Amino acid sequence: MIVMNEIRVAIQGEAGCFHDAAAREFFAGEHISIVPCETFHDLFDVMCNDASMFGIVAIENTIAGSLLQNHELLRQSNLTVIGEHKKYISHSLAALPGQRIEDIFEVNSHPIALRQCEQYLRRHPQMKLVETNDTAGSAKVIAEKGLRGHAAVCGRYAAELYGLEVLDDDIQTNKRNFTRFLALADPTTASELMGNRRVDKASLAFTLPHSQGSLSAVLTIFSFYGMNLTKIQSLPIIGREWEYRFYIDLTYQDYTRYRQSIAAVRPLLNDFKILGEYEEYKD
Repeated sequence: MIVMNEIRVAIQGEAGCFHDAAAREFFAGEHISIVPCETFHDLFDVMCNDASMFGIVAIENTIAGSLLQNHELLRQSNLTVIGEHKKYISHSLAALPGQRIEDIFEVNSHPIALRQCEQYLRRHPQMKLVETNDTAGSAKVIAEKGLRGHAAVCGRYAAELYGLEVLDDDIQTNKRNFTRFLALADPTTASELMGNRRVDKASLAFTLPHSQGSLSAVLTIFSFYGMNLTKIQSLPIIGREWEYRFYIDLTYQDYTRYRQSIAAVRPLLNDFKILGEYEEYKD
């Protein structure tokens, strides 16, 4: 991966969360320092005020879908995508040591984590579900405040970090639960680090004229140049009725052909922005 003496990485959530684990896996072999942020807005603010900072941001999940807010935060920022990481998400139910599942009357976690474990939690109607900002943060609060009768839906890594006992493991409804994370950096830092590293994927954002066949024309051009569209996401543009902003990911084998495809579609697009060019994650 990227070679540096120390890497400071901003994440959303507390130490032990899935963002933390993803950061350590993406920058495997490097000495990293985690900078926890309470919200994704805070993460982007921290990074935009410090060009030396890196970031790891969840962008989509195989169960919960796209994190639409993060698409917009990335587009509005001056940051660029330098890589991606896909991580298997396994949720545990964790509580203070010595408790049983029957003792739990409240479960705390991030709303997406609760949604991913909905089927399991429904089997325990005595458990009140309370949304928080973070999976690991929920475990931390339970441990620090000694909250008996409370449990956190979190990763086993977080449970062990904060001294909680895992009451049940792998409780997510769909066992094919993966989250895709993007690694972010300031463009000046990214250009220094990327060098001649392989790039075969790009994330783009753009709007289109409100006319018949505009999207079809763009996709046809990308297809002609051999671009492989791996994702397309649309978001309504506030204040502009029935107009949408598109976010797409595409992969390619030939960088020259990719740049030719961009030049060909550019006259058809409005508000065009390359969010990043990077190496596709390989399983």
